[in-house]
Amino acid sequence: MAPTPRQPATTPKVQEALDARDALAAALTRAGIQLPAMDVRTPWLDDRGAEAPYALVHLGVCSAPVAHALATVIINGLTP
Repeated sequence: MAPTPRQPATTPKVQEALDARDALAAALTRAGIQLPAMDVRTPWLDDRGAEAPYALVHLGVCSAPVAHALATVIINGLTP
């Protein structure tokens, strides 16, 4: 039988990453941009079940037009 992947517990670091992902998704939506594969990932946990020391917002991949749209939004958002 194949092992079942464990879902990471919602720790403060995981919650911070979830909140950041949601804030970024909302800001991108306001700019008319959607990244199709935004996710939160934690490093592999060892067999001791220790809490992950950090979590990462994984932005996934995007098409060239979406990358250009992101670049435009970033450049236009810069203040002199």
